[in-house]
Amino acid sequence: MKTYQHEVKYYECDRMGVTHHSNYIRFMEEARVDWLDQLGYGFDKIEADNVFSPVVSVSCEYKHPTTFKDVIDIEVNISKMSEMKFEFTYTMRKGEKVVCVGKSLHCFIENNRPVAISKRLPEFFKVVSGQMTHSEIG
Repeated sequence: MKTYQHEVKYYECDRMGVTHHSNYIRFMEEARVDWLDQLGYGFDKIEADNVFSPVVSVSCEYKHPTTFKDVIDIEVNISKMSEMKFEFTYTMRKGEKVVCVGKSLHCFIENNRPVAISKRLPEFFKVVSGQMTHSEIG
């Protein structure tokens, strides 16, 4: 899978000239959307089947600051998955330096009710499970 790149915009920086912490959550979403598009299962395709994937939890650990015009490479992986939930991990780098690591946990719903994605969209489940870096399918 190709790593997602984000160039820090001026408006994403705070008064001290560093990337505001809240933007890293958005960068994670951008990278996740790109990752799913690369798999051929973008949100538009999944949502066309009336399945949605809200965020259940999100976390970030900031390692080093970034600033305007810095290019951040974002690696996305699936660290855990079950029939009902996927956990994505994100490693953000500026060059060789890790600037942020994060996680987001997502469930799947249809008609505002939880849905087992392994049964509802089995091919999607199979493709994503094939991308796991280590086996934590439960």
